[in-house]
Amino acid sequence: MQSSRQATVWSVLRLAMAVVILAAVITQLTVSLTRTAETGGDVATVFANFFSFFTILSNAIAAVVLATAGARALMRPAEAAGPLGLSAALTCATAYMVITGIVYNALLRGITLPQGSEPVPWSNEVLHLIGPIFLVLDLLIGTRRRALRWQVVWVVVAFPLLWVAYTLVRGPLVTNPTTGEPYWYPYPFLNPNGPGGWGSVAAYVVVIAIGFVAVGFGAVWVTRRRGRAVPTKATTAEAAATEITATE
Repeated sequence: MQSSRQATVWSVLRLAMAVVILAAVITQLTVSLTRTAETGGDVATVFANFFSFFTILSNAIAAVVLATAGARALMRPAEAAGPLGLSAALTCATAYMVITGIVYNALLRGITLPQGSEPVPWSNEVLHLIGPIFLVLDLLIGTRRRALRWQVVWVVVAFPLLWVAYTLVRGPLVTNPTTGEPYWYPYPFLNPNGPGGWGSVAAYVVVIAIGFVAVGFGAVWVTRRRGRAVPTKATTAEAAATEITATE
């Protein structure tokens, strides 16, 4: 069982990481919009495009969930594990950040994306490397989460699938503010106008979806494995009753 001191330290780390991630997102956004305004570009489109990157959305979700989990644990130290809903939210955030880190570092590192990442490399590393690593550590050695049912995996997968649908529908409706092309996709592997066309896009979507399912199952498995050691109010009461009975 984790000590209350360990839970407190990890809660502070969660809050600190949430602040760092939020600062990275705001910095990226500020640089991107400033650059666009200075060159006379379409600020509104660039703003909407910025929040169409899965990287930005996953990091925003992670920051909110980490801040919520950290603050709640500090206010209710006796319930550090939190409710099932919070455990599910943390699991979703973990899966999204892990896939973000894997996809970026495997496919996109070295490719310039219109996010304003070049002028602020520290922000880019937080969003694509440091944040994902922290979420993995949070799952494996951080404050224990409530054990989840396997069905939560489909909750994990739902948001990425909706994002893919949104991206593919929106893509041909937006003019690229940088090149003037009559379409805009946040990542080259989702662009059906590139090499391979729709077949390549479909293949990438299937592979990434499988990745989300695999990471989701892994994250849920860890919560079930580690969650067994988290005492609930019922088990605590039963243990106290047993101890009282034994002393009578």
